[in-house]
Order: sequence, then structure tokens, then C-alpha cells
Amino acid sequence: LDPVDGSISKNQGIRFVFTDGSRIIFRLSGTGVAGATVRLYLEKYMPADGDLGLHAFDVVKPLAAIAMELSGLPTATGRDTPTVIT
Repeated sequence: LDPVDGSISKNQGIRFVFTDGSRIIFRLSGTGVAGATVRLYLEKYMPADGDLGLHAFDVVKPLAAIAMELSGLPTATGRDTPTVIT
């Protein structure tokens, strides 16, 4: 159940939802396992009275560190930075 809009999406990856509403989502993108892309989505809730002037990367950087530890992607892929950031 999506904490923001209440929708339900099945088979859309692995989601970690934190008590503050932040989310880490991993999903495979591509048609097969070989050459598939692992997509990582980081979402951090910031209330209207929060520091909305922060750069988005600074806001989600702590979540990125947690995501890397949870996933083991650096060890599995031999990479410690993404090849594409969108």
C-alpha cells in the first residue's frame, strides 16, 4: 500500500518503507536477467515547514547509503557509483 496515494502496485520491485515515509525501492528494468538494469528509487518526505531549499541529492544521500548496505550492490557489481543518474 503506497503511503502517499494509497495505491497498490504488485511486482514492481522490493520496497523498504520507513516510519517517516521515506522509501527505498529496487527494481529490475529490462527484458531479461543478463544485461538488466537495477533501478534504485529514493524518496524522502519533507514537510512544508522543512528545509525545502536543500539540494535533492543532499536530502536522499543518507537513504542511498542505507540502500547500498541493504542491497550489497557494490560487492555484487564491483561498482560504487551509478552508471546513469536521472
